[in-house]
Amino acid sequence: MPQVKPEHDIGRGMRKVRQGVVVSNKMQKSIVVRVDRTVKHPIYQKVIRRSEKYMAHSEDPSIKEGDTVRIMECRPLSRGKRWRLLEIVQRVEAQA
Repeated sequence: MPQVKPEHDIGRGMRKVRQGVVVSNKMQKSIVVRVDRTVKHPIYQKVIRRSEKYMAHSEDPSIKEGDTVRIMECRPLSRGKRWRLLEIVQRVEAQA
């Protein structure tokens, strides 16, 4: 019985997948996602939080700032856009 591969692995090789928070959705069909990671300082051994911002392609107009999303690496779509939206993990609750 053949094994079922995840969507980001079918015939494309292994592509990088990141999860982060949407920090900007002001562009048409583009979002900016901040991905946080923790690293240990090489000398002082303190855990430091580092973040990196990625511009990603998104056809979904319902994405809001603060939503947690998963993005996947893809071919270059523009000068700064090399990622595309894979799924929305968690939506931010509306402010009253």
